[in-house]
Amino acid sequence: MPVSLPRTGPRGRLLAGAALLVLALTACSSGGGSSAEDAPDAKITLTVNLFSDFGYADLYKQYEQLHPNITVKENRADLGAHHQNLHAHLLAGSGTADVEAIEIGQVAGFQPDAGKFLNFLDYGVSKDQWVPSKTAPASSADGKALFGLGTDMGGMALCYRSDLFKAAGLPTDREQVAALMKDWPSYLTAGKQFLANSPNKDVRWFDSGGNLFSAVVAQAPVGFYDASGKVVVTENPAVKQSFDLVAGAIKDGESAGIQAFTPAWDTGFQKSQFATVACPAWMSYEFKGNPPADGGKWDLTRVPGGGGNWGGSYLTVPKSGKHTKAAAELAKWLTAPEQEAKLFKDKGYFPSDQALWTQPDIAEHTDPLFNNAPTGKIFSQSARDLNPQPLGAHGAEIGTALGNALTAVEQGKTDADGAWKQALKDIDNIVG
Repeated sequence: MPVSLPRTGPRGRLLAGAALLVLALTACSSGGGSSAEDAPDAKITLTVNLFSDFGYADLYKQYEQLHPNITVKENRADLGAHHQNLHAHLLAGSGTADVEAIEIGQVAGFQPDAGKFLNFLDYGVSKDQWVPSKTAPASSADGKALFGLGTDMGGMALCYRSDLFKAAGLPTDREQVAALMKDWPSYLTAGKQFLANSPNKDVRWFDSGGNLFSAVVAQAPVGFYDASGKVVVTENPAVKQSFDLVAGAIKDGESAGIQAFTPAWDTGFQKSQFATVACPAWMSYEFKGNPPADGGKWDLTRVPGGGGNWGGSYLTVPKSGKHTKAAAELAKWLTAPEQEAKLFKDKGYFPSDQALWTQPDIAEHTDPLFNNAPTGKIFSQSARDLNPQPLGAHGAEIGTALGNALTAVEQGKTDADGAWKQALKDIDNIVG
């Protein structure tokens, strides 16, 4: 997948307190080492380790009805602990679940371990189901093995509060909004207009500097890594330019300064503390869960700067799992077009299956949550327009370091120069 984007990946809500316990229990239950062909009607339990809610609960029930001998048990941990434990269990050769999710920002770190996962190409899967930018990061270095099946992808858009725009004298029609904010500089210029004219001076233009940085840097041809796998944060001007752009907007008072994926962020949605959010498709859960208390309405339009992607995941089957053959069938079924389409229409998770982007029930899908915006059309076009970036093993951690630096600026702990220097130190420690 295109963008090595950072940070708290899709649907990232923390379950840190339970993480180690859950994974320890999983380790005990999964065993490992046996290869895994069960008798056709043997009663088995397939374990699925995720790092957030993938919306699979109803699909598990459907799968169990289709396969009465199979029970599916899902475990969740927070993003960091999940991937750290997966690395550790692969190294140990035991302790993995039957199916393990990997987030796009982490997948490059598992490429050297491609041989420790099933090769889905041996299980009837065709890479053509996805675009090359989705399959390449989840393939072995020689391209002969596909160890991850694409689930969702980001598909970027801009979510905006049409009622707050109207009050500030900005256009509310989504086409006019997109025309006003064709790129990020014009988006921030509109933010200054909003701050100047909004009758409610407590409302900021955007939610979080880290969030905005993720969206901006995602559109650069090269992000934190070059095509050779080298970290290029200091050499690539696009990273510093994106950082400076956001830091400048923070200085201008455009940010609400609320760290994303925190309870305070939820409150920000509820109390209308910001007017826009750079929103990948999977983020719709946040809008559904935190409607504005003042009755305000969100709308959605094209993201400034063209296409983009933030987030997305894969399902894998470690060879050390207990029921690998059955697990492969479950992973294939969960990522099949029918299930991906259902997850988009029910949950808002945009499918990475490229054939769905032109399928009428996806391409023409509208969402009442966003004033019946044509979300299928907007996210599909964003996916087509995105500029795939090279990925690297520590892309997620690097993004987090830069996002944390911008948070420090928002909190008044340092200025932009100091934050950048601290981020570079943190990145040096991350990549070694």
